[in-house]
Amino acid sequence: MHPVLVIAVGVTLLTVAGIAFGGTFLLRIANGGVPVNDLQKSFFRAGHAHAGVLVTLGTLIAVTTYVTGASPEWGAAGSIAVLTSAILIPAGFFLSVLGADPTRPSRMMASVWLGAASLTVGVAISGVAVLCAGIGAL
Repeated sequence: MHPVLVIAVGVTLLTVAGIAFGGTFLLRIANGGVPVNDLQKSFFRAGHAHAGVLVTLGTLIAVTTYVTGASPEWGAAGSIAVLTSAILIPAGFFLSVLGADPTRPSRMMASVWLGAASLTVGVAISGVAVLCAGIGAL
């Protein structure tokens, strides 16, 4: 596995503690301990869910590209692009509804779209890298 990817996966695994803390924040919201409006509640849930799923997906892609013998450079590029989306998408959901009683998301929603592009590129790169490894192994 490419050393940069090993470092990225290590850092990613450490972020799971932050995602778990986010879960406790959502519990405080659900129990009425943190005053938020419906828009904020929806966006905070979406941000938390995307963080967990995309961290898991990025780690899975890193392992899959390594195990299948895909090019270490392409495997790292695809995995890191997906892991980047795990930062951009949740950040967009969380940061776009900060403040007292927002009625609509702010311009930080652009981060969600950048993250979606990073996710798409990362999954495409990783998929092609794994396919090439499989075809090369025939």
